[in-house]
Amino acid sequence: MMDRPAAETQPVSGNHAASPEAPQSEPSLQVERDFGMLRMLLFVAIAAASAGLAFAIVRATLSRAPSDPTTERIQSLIDEANRLLKQLDEKKSA
Repeated sequence: MMDRPAAETQPVSGNHAASPEAPQSEPSLQVERDFGMLRMLLFVAIAAASAGLAFAIVRATLSRAPSDPTTERIQSLIDEANRLLKQLDEKKSA
């Protein structure tokens, strides 16, 4: 059998190996804090972007201009003209 180095035989906790003889050094704690802060800021940025996109979609969907009476009247006149033309075509073919 091959002997393994001591670092490989130590239990692993999180992303780093546990060291029974010395507590974590100050720089590694700072790196962990910085990584945690970076991860939190990334999460907040993604949440803010998602909220902004959702707000923009809802606002664009709900801000449709209401139809004005002139447009409705023109559409009803077009529909009536189409109905009359259809009746005229039916009379010609009969």
